[in-house]
Amino acid sequence: MQRRVTGLTAGVAALAATAALGGCGSSGGSGSGSGDVTLRLVAADYGDSQENSSQKYWDKLARAYETDHPGVDVEVSVYSWNDVDAKVRAMVDAGDPPDLAQIGAYADYAADGQLYRADDLLSIDTQADFVSQLSTAGEINRTQYGMPFASSTRLLFYNKKLFADADITPPENWSQLASDAEALKARGVKYPYALPLGPEEAQAETMMWLISGGDGYTDTVGSYRLDSKQNIETFTWLKEELVDKGLTGPVAPAKLNRAQAFAAFARGEVGMLNGHPTLMKTAEAKGVDVGMVPLPGTTGRSRATMGVADWMMAFKKNGHAEEIGDFLDYVYSDENVLEFSHMYDLLPVTTSASEAMALDKDDSDLVEFLGELPNAELYPVGQTSWAGVSADIKRQIGAAVGPTGDPAATLGRLQRAAAAAENAG
Repeated sequence: MQRRVTGLTAGVAALAATAALGGCGSSGGSGSGSGDVTLRLVAADYGDSQENSSQKYWDKLARAYETDHPGVDVEVSVYSWNDVDAKVRAMVDAGDPPDLAQIGAYADYAADGQLYRADDLLSIDTQADFVSQLSTAGEINRTQYGMPFASSTRLLFYNKKLFADADITPPENWSQLASDAEALKARGVKYPYALPLGPEEAQAETMMWLISGGDGYTDTVGSYRLDSKQNIETFTWLKEELVDKGLTGPVAPAKLNRAQAFAAFARGEVGMLNGHPTLMKTAEAKGVDVGMVPLPGTTGRSRATMGVADWMMAFKKNGHAEEIGDFLDYVYSDENVLEFSHMYDLLPVTTSASEAMALDKDDSDLVEFLGELPNAELYPVGQTSWAGVSADIKRQIGAAVGPTGDPAATLGRLQRAAAAAENAG
């Protein structure tokens, strides 16, 4: 099915997740300077070219808002994911923060007391409409500062032709996944299961496997537990049952980045891997017949999948709470949320827009991802230590499944560093 507009999904967030995109930042944007109040917004670019830059989306939205609100101008500056977080940090450090920032993480600014609370800004209807998991992920000490702006979930992707040639069915548990990988290897498939634990986005692949193994990065109160018994068992299984048996392809997982794995899938060289909606569009455009199923778990489908979100936040320095709140109510209207979601193959962050997407036959290719959102688990973005912990995981986790790797030792080192960072924070 051809979608209305295709785009490149962001690594949502911390996620950055999900992906650092090209495209030059452009300053100024919309805003005529004629209003009584000027709101400055810095936003991330989800496009992969000037043609589908997010600047176009924001300029159109801002002009429409200004038409109905002649006392308010909205100036938008859009930068690539490579630059946007640093741009906002530089503005904050210079004592001149924007009124609004739509970037990958909010916790540091909230912890420093620089952000408005969501309920200082949004109408009750708007705040209550956020998908509950995303709203909760935007909280620190039960107070919401981060407003979700874009979201995505993950499914297990498989190449239908390669599976048919090997006479296998998509796996529902780890044992079946390993068996399918063996069958694909026997048929000469280059990457039976692509395991990208390279530094680009290793924190995402790691989290998906930890969740499918029954645990995750943190406990129920948000403290890190990277070296839990279940997590160690998960990586031990990965090493012994997939990597050591040559079922993850010719590139060592520690050196295989997500972009490489996705490109190989689009070339028809991968049997299975974990993916998001953008990969579906890219692979189908290259002629790959794509199948998607929920992530397998130890004995059945995983209890959850990984969700990713990027964040909108409002700085208090310049005031304008009333104008910011009114503008955000407009930003989060169904029309605008759905338009952005359609442009970049992302999932809506509000319940009402999600329900509209689920009922729209033109969005049928996203319904499976949408169905996973209520059970999705997100990165611990409310922790100010998460950025550092994520960076450590990216650098080190691939070694856990290497030829001389020791999952318990690697996860133990990561846990000690994470606990120290958490305590310092």
